[in-house]
Amino acid sequence: MENLTIRRPDDWHVHLREGTVLKDACRDLSRYIGRAVVMPNLSKPVTNLTLAKEYYNDIKAAMELFPRQFTPLMTLYLTDKTSSQEIIEAARSEIICGIKLYPSGATTNSQSGVVDISALFPIFEVMQREKLNLMIHGEVTDSEIDPFDKEKLFIDRHLAAITKEFPDLKITLEHITTKDAVQFILDAGDNIASTITPHHLIYNRSDLFRGGIRPHLYCLPILKRSTHQTALIEAAISGNPKFFLGSDSAPHDIHSKESACGCAGIYSAHASLEFYTHVFDQMNALDKLEGFASEFGARFYGLQKNSDSVTLIREEWEIAEKLPLGADWLIPMMSKEIVEWKVINK
Repeated sequence: MENLTIRRPDDWHVHLREGTVLKDACRDLSRYIGRAVVMPNLSKPVTNLTLAKEYYNDIKAAMELFPRQFTPLMTLYLTDKTSSQEIIEAARSEIICGIKLYPSGATTNSQSGVVDISALFPIFEVMQREKLNLMIHGEVTDSEIDPFDKEKLFIDRHLAAITKEFPDLKITLEHITTKDAVQFILDAGDNIASTITPHHLIYNRSDLFRGGIRPHLYCLPILKRSTHQTALIEAAISGNPKFFLGSDSAPHDIHSKESACGCAGIYSAHASLEFYTHVFDQMNALDKLEGFASEFGARFYGLQKNSDSVTLIREEWEIAEKLPLGADWLIPMMSKEIVEWKVINK
């Protein structure tokens, strides 16, 4: 196959940041994405509907001059102080698609995240009643826990209890990284689904240390063993609607990644659809790509599928060494490497 046309995909988990970098992140996504679920972990977290509307307007303004635009789907940042009224207002807003749970300290700008998950059960009950999605960064944050075990322990300690207590609450376990998470999703009800990133499909933890520490492959949840990578690939290409595209593309400037305490995040918005296509092609599963990229997420979130399409051609091209990020630069995923598929604008 030399070209492939699929329904326009959506990205169900992406970071756009704020300020001068916002336009660059939006520019790359607008090339091929229909809708993007925007994460709320800004320097000042998006904790209520008023802040979400302001951020929504900022995103729309950043895209004004682009040839095409995507639709931002906004999220609220769950805290220990989130009120039932804020949940109700979010559920009745046309721009909000879910509430994001960050365990405090789990990732970038998560200091305001949840400390006591069980104390938020009354909030989960309201979300279940209002049919509002809970989106989870599923890792425990205990400092003594091995980073490679944090996702599994979150599932065992917290997610199993949440799903048992709230059997009708829609939950997206974001950016899963382990075969344990894959199995949990498979065993759970139809109200539980997950996103899978391109970097967790293409890389494993050996890549993080190949030739020395590679800070631009440092992400949270961290890359895992190849056995987990294999389980993720099998889930992605399975055609099971519980698994769908969520890039977790996260822009950070070069200094922030290469500093003494480098931040977590991999930037893939410049070519995430090409990366996913590469994986599906390698597994002889191109016929499963459209479901994963363009259909299953919309179905889970109760939205119509996009009506237009995108076309990819089999053509080698080289990823740029670096990309502009506001007044700085970032190192994109697969910097200076050759990619075999390319989105073409029609």
